[in-house]
Amino acid sequence: MIEIVQKIIQVGTSEGVTLSKKDLVRLGAKRGDLLKLRVELAEPSVKHEKLLQDYDAFVKKYGQTLKNLANK
Repeated sequence: MIEIVQKIIQVGTSEGVTLSKKDLVRLGAKRGDLLKLRVELAEPSVKHEKLLQDYDAFVKKYGQTLKNLANK
């Protein structure tokens, strides 16, 4: 079992959360496996809020570049 805090992001016309490759390896899980999830809203700490702001700024600045690289 792993415990992580993830931000809800837009995925196409839906919203979702992602799991990192590192976390999937820790779980021993791969694409197509079924996961049992328990979710609850997390109260963001000041440190976490800063991380989310930095993430949003990064995506705003480099999001299109990352999409272009992913489509090569």
